[in-house]
Amino acid sequence: MSFEPLPAGAKVRAVAAQVVARVLEERVAADELLPAVGVAARDQSLLAALVFGALRWHYRLNWQVARLLSKPLETEQATLAALLRIGLLQLQELRVPEHAAVSATVDATAVLGLRRARGLVNAVLRRFQREREQLATLEPEEARFAHPRWLIDAIRVDYPDAWQAILAANNAPAPMWLRVNLLRTTTLAYLDKLAAAGLVGASDTEVETAVRLAEPSAVDALPGFAEGEVSVQDLSAQRAAAWLELEPGQRVLDACAAPGGKTGHILETLAGAGDVWAIDRDAARLERVRDNLQRLGLAAKLVVGDAGSPAAWWDGRPFDRILVDAPCSATGVIRRHPDIKVLRRPADVERAVALQSRLLAALWPLLAPGGRLVYSTCSVLKRENDGQIAAFRAERPTIDAVEAVASLQLLPEEARGDGFYYACLRKPHVLRMPSGLPPQP
Repeated sequence: MSFEPLPAGAKVRAVAAQVVARVLEERVAADELLPAVGVAARDQSLLAALVFGALRWHYRLNWQVARLLSKPLETEQATLAALLRIGLLQLQELRVPEHAAVSATVDATAVLGLRRARGLVNAVLRRFQREREQLATLEPEEARFAHPRWLIDAIRVDYPDAWQAILAANNAPAPMWLRVNLLRTTTLAYLDKLAAAGLVGASDTEVETAVRLAEPSAVDALPGFAEGEVSVQDLSAQRAAAWLELEPGQRVLDACAAPGGKTGHILETLAGAGDVWAIDRDAARLERVRDNLQRLGLAAKLVVGDAGSPAAWWDGRPFDRILVDAPCSATGVIRRHPDIKVLRRPADVERAVALQSRLLAALWPLLAPGGRLVYSTCSVLKRENDGQIAAFRAERPTIDAVEAVASLQLLPEEARGDGFYYACLRKPHVLRMPSGLPPQP
């Protein structure tokens, strides 16, 4: 038996369904899977749009599929379920003609070895076209906001007046921000370079190094990228260096440093005049730090180790500045990594809170008197942020005194930065003693 050649778009939709199914079944990030996927160069942008779109709108698409099927799919039909969601995604969020979306998605069943499901896929997509307005009126909150119930509830409790805006921002594509290396050029000069390359950018009024591209661009198309004139880094993440209040000659520790964006910014700010340590427990991820610094023409002491166990790597000399860019729920960068919505669980937040507490307790003794420790996360959950800092300070009321200088919670905004948190803690020059006890010699 022979079959007609399949339209070119069938394969990319089939591959997208396989990737999405693996993300959900293996609980692995899409960014880790996509580089190994073999599709034609012309299809790579469409593949990314299908995969990330299906993950971004998963909770809505999943509900729609359930409503449109006459009976639920079996567990082992995960790839078929993913293909149905990808078909519905195209009819709602992507600029694909409806007839092309339906046709190519139906044809993808053959690529996946699911020819028997061809009629099912066609029926579900056609039914959606007929009933989409009615479906919209029936959506529960999980579908309407395209977030898991536990996360909707957590954000609503923390931000009763802003929770819907946060969820909406999470569902918007993230803008592309660049950090200009002021050791090599100026922000104004780099904007001119962008314009000469046919790219449109705009500077930020608050962060001197930040440039926002009007449209995302491949890094190899950015003028001066290979020469270290610019790096890709979100606006909110670029605030870390300013919060440290860096000065030449300081000893600085960047804990949990990979992939090295903040390490590079620290070194750029110090103009190389400092002793900067970058530590990460993952040797492969630390190599990314090395690669980024080599591109910038900068160097730091790179240490493979657990920041929560400094006895294994610290040389005993205190640091003037410590950046604790702590592992977290990453709920502030969902728009950039939409698979967070399907991969995170409440238990992951509990583990993150425990780890953050351990890191703060372990690294605080490494800070010199008068030094500053900046704690940061890319989370919007208060337990990981103000709640974490309040608990840390409450445990150190006397001899291990902690002075809070400031804190800032940034929420994700469609046209600006990711959700981020910063808190600056200072160790006094003279430590306070408990009442009634003599001072230490």
